[in-house]
Amino acid sequence: MAAISPFSKAVIAAVKNLYPEDLADKSFDNTGLLLESPSRPHLNKSALITVDLTKAVADEAIKRKDSIIIAYHPIIFRPLKSLTLSNTQQTTLLRLAQEGISVYSPHTAVDAAPGGLNDWLADVVCSGVESSIRSIDRRTLTTNFSRGVITPVAGPPGFEGAGYGRIVRFASPQRLGELVSKINSQLGLHGCSVATPQNVPLGGHKGQLPISSVGICAGSGGSMLAGLDVDLVFTGELSHHEALAIIEKGKCVVTTFHSNSERAFFRRMMQPKMVVENGFDISVSEMDRDPFDIVRRGESWLEEEPDQIPR
Repeated sequence: MAAISPFSKAVIAAVKNLYPEDLADKSFDNTGLLLESPSRPHLNKSALITVDLTKAVADEAIKRKDSIIIAYHPIIFRPLKSLTLSNTQQTTLLRLAQEGISVYSPHTAVDAAPGGLNDWLADVVCSGVESSIRSIDRRTLTTNFSRGVITPVAGPPGFEGAGYGRIVRFASPQRLGELVSKINSQLGLHGCSVATPQNVPLGGHKGQLPISSVGICAGSGGSMLAGLDVDLVFTGELSHHEALAIIEKGKCVVTTFHSNSERAFFRRMMQPKMVVENGFDISVSEMDRDPFDIVRRGESWLEEEPDQIPR
């Protein structure tokens, strides 16, 4: 009887070892093995990590002949009543099944785990702009702050301190501008969105705002962070009205676009860790990216060569 490849099983076991499924938020999330494809002989013993499993990422995995895709966001989120070619995500699943490529999603287990995504975002906020990723990984950070979990989760032995969201409290206030620089630098961003109370003058005054506490949640943190008593809310995205409600209380907001708050972690932390600890041939997708670009005033896309434009 056809079965998933031993290599894919080993990759899944390694992901579970880092981010146990028991840590995932089962009230809404759909983590685990979402597509179990029978192994095919043409596939390599290799895996691909992505935040979003799009058609472009599936094409990449098929071209690379990967055995399994680790997709942070679950491509199957709600119950399916059918699988048809009229839906792009369902088409992707059908293509991957045909190729023998399986799909596993750890999602909120990565958020909750000690040393996982939200802990790393807290590391970014607490580190110096000049700190290398190696120094962050080894926890050689300053000690003039405290950190905590917003919503604790009871995990398996060895995962004490797990939970959703993080709070950082500084012993001495930090300038908002310095925190924004840290976020842009460590997440590899060209810029992020910042909202401040409307009584703050425009210009450099905003960057001087003192921040003594930060609430952190990767992805979409509105429901978790909106009522939190912190000076700064740092997340991937908020709705217009969620952001207004926060700044009306005299607090600040930094958003990066949803997946930009997540993507750097997989390239800089999870993938190297899995290679070092398990020796896997595992790569981070080159095609995976946030759906939004920022086009700054004065920039022109008209200078692109015609052969660089997708058709």
